[in-house]
Amino acid sequence: MAMLHFDESIEMIQNLKINNYKTKKLYLLDALGYILAEDIVADHNSPEFPTSAMDGYAIIHEDMALGRLNVDSINPAGSALKYEVIGGTCIKTFTGSLMPHGADTLIPIENVEVDGEEIIIKEEVPQGFSVREVGENYTKGQMLIPKGSKIDFPQIGVISSLNIANVLVYEKPTVAILSTGSELLELGEEQTNDAQIRSSNNYILEAIVKKYDGIPMQLGCIKDDKETIKKKMSAALEKSDIVVTTGGVSVGDFDFVKDVISELGCEIVFKGVRVKPGQHIVVARKDDKFIVGLPGFAYSSTVTALLYLVPLIEKFQQGKYSLHKVKAKLKEPFVKRTKKAEFTACNFSLLQGEYYVDFKDKKVGSSAILTNMLGDVALLFTSEDDTSKETGDEVSILLFG
Repeated sequence: MAMLHFDESIEMIQNLKINNYKTKKLYLLDALGYILAEDIVADHNSPEFPTSAMDGYAIIHEDMALGRLNVDSINPAGSALKYEVIGGTCIKTFTGSLMPHGADTLIPIENVEVDGEEIIIKEEVPQGFSVREVGENYTKGQMLIPKGSKIDFPQIGVISSLNIANVLVYEKPTVAILSTGSELLELGEEQTNDAQIRSSNNYILEAIVKKYDGIPMQLGCIKDDKETIKKKMSAALEKSDIVVTTGGVSVGDFDFVKDVISELGCEIVFKGVRVKPGQHIVVARKDDKFIVGLPGFAYSSTVTALLYLVPLIEKFQQGKYSLHKVKAKLKEPFVKRTKKAEFTACNFSLLQGEYYVDFKDKKVGSSAILTNMLGDVALLFTSEDDTSKETGDEVSILLFG
């Protein structure tokens, strides 16, 4: 089967549909970081009545011409209105208090001088000054937060002002993580021969899943044995929404993952993409569950997880893609090495509103060099048709949100 163009593979991911979304009600504060599965609509005006925006004196605007006004009473915040402002008088009013009937303006305390039971107006204000109109914040029936919004602190503030204690959210998908490879050692496991390597993929994938709003289910490393892989993947598919594997997807004798995907009754969405790193990626689905087979090299699996796994996690929650593509300028030349779409680790900086990139301390080599991801790093994207670039050329970079 011919390898897909990179753009086509991304389009296929974008076009995947979830048939039945999982939702649940959460207590508002527990919903931080979740995606709303309902519209939040105002059921009242805020404020419901004209309200004072400062400490001062509620007056009839035309009475300012008198120069002196009698202080009739005090109107503390949170109190029911008892008195009305009548001509020649004022009522002392505080921030957040309802404006007394009859008054149309609030004169701040800094603009007056108190003389016994009266105030002397030293500096005039326009009509309606410092009075919050009905519905200034929001009006009854107004859509405030649409479904599909991520719940952050401003959303929590607005929702709590509506007295909504529990909200409907999309469930975060559970992502089962399996690393295949007889050569892999877990954290803390003792090395017994020189061919063994320390597994990092399963840990970096767990971190990516957490960062981008999935729930990781760490299933560790499994040996390159077809029956073991099939058994583990079948169990993982039962317990999760997405199974992500690393290793076992290329064309080596022991790369069983692709065979196992078919045997589990999954439909292959695509396999093999003209992209570097990660050309042997596999994406498959079974109903509303997905398998993402990533390459085994650490840099490859990291980049392909960002490109293919993260959008899938977000798709379960109807969320927005967290990675942003922006334009940047090269501070040094870039050598295009293949006729594929390429993602190259680069350092980025933001200077006077423009992004710049360079490759200081970035090593050129295999797709195993994970240390290239350290620092203020972005991924420089070049398409199949791009050629090498010169200093000052404009390029596209992918920022991790």
